[in-house]
Amino acid sequence: MNKYSFVVPVYNRPQEVRELLESMVVLDFTEPFEVVIVEDGSTETSANVVSQFSDKLNISYYYKKNSGPGDSRNYGMARAKGNYFVILDSDCILPSNYLSSVDKFLSARFFHCFGGPDAAHTSFSPLQKAINYVMTSLLTTGGIRGNKKGIQKFEPRSFNMGISKEAFEATGGFGKIHPGEDPDLSQRILLAGYQTVFIPDSFVYHKRRISWNKFYLQVKKFGMVRPILNQWHPSSSKITFWFPSLFIFFVLLSLILGIYNWVFLIPLGVYILAIFVDSSINNRSLYIGFLSIPAVFIQFFGYGLAFIKSFFFVSVLNKDPQKQFPFLFFK
Repeated sequence: MNKYSFVVPVYNRPQEVRELLESMVVLDFTEPFEVVIVEDGSTETSANVVSQFSDKLNISYYYKKNSGPGDSRNYGMARAKGNYFVILDSDCILPSNYLSSVDKFLSARFFHCFGGPDAAHTSFSPLQKAINYVMTSLLTTGGIRGNKKGIQKFEPRSFNMGISKEAFEATGGFGKIHPGEDPDLSQRILLAGYQTVFIPDSFVYHKRRISWNKFYLQVKKFGMVRPILNQWHPSSSKITFWFPSLFIFFVLLSLILGIYNWVFLIPLGVYILAIFVDSSINNRSLYIGFLSIPAVFIQFFGYGLAFIKSFFFVSVLNKDPQKQFPFLFFK
């Protein structure tokens, strides 16, 4: 039996699956591993792509009706033959040492659930690199998506997440909410008595959204689900989840006061400059540094406004989340 089973849900993205499988072929891990691809009701399937790797990887392919990524991951884990499942998004590419890094860490100290960071591949577009920067930088997310100190009570993200078969069976896997199914599962794993961990070296190259509009819709949904998750799991609530909303008030206040005295614009200007300089240095590109500025505003305003709206309906008016925001839930 394979120790590790990769489980990858996919929806209308055969080219992404090809790139992911190509990266799996050259992994430096010497022990056998399994790959489970779950087609979630796609009209443009990956069947032909998967068949081209049948002689290179121990790979299984399943097609099912569309029921969302969480349910598709559960479907794959229920059919996987390994005893440790590695969950990936289809828009990821693995570095060659990915699985060996995971195995080395878990062999030294075992955890039933882990999460890893993401990085920008050299082949990514400038826009993808700018979005990756604002989603991972300490200056934007504050490191809440993963840092070296996150040894326990870390909420792994399902684009790069591991879960033992034991923890999967104990919790029942992912819920029907999307996005937000990964922190929800992480909290239920903790409640079941297991520990989660962040593995710094187990990074993936994550493409994320490839347009401003798609990025805005993504972070907007993130903002909407967080008050719901805070209601479900009060112990997971953090003041940092309010930062994007507070940033909106900070920007508006700076602009209003700046009309009367430009000095009030200095703090906002310093922050924008810091984003530009830090992103330019990290990405070795002034252009990506420039793109990171609108990316920050899209991220904070998209998330922050949606967070306030959701908090008002869910926490203040006590509305049923599934009735108020049905598009966040799969049946």
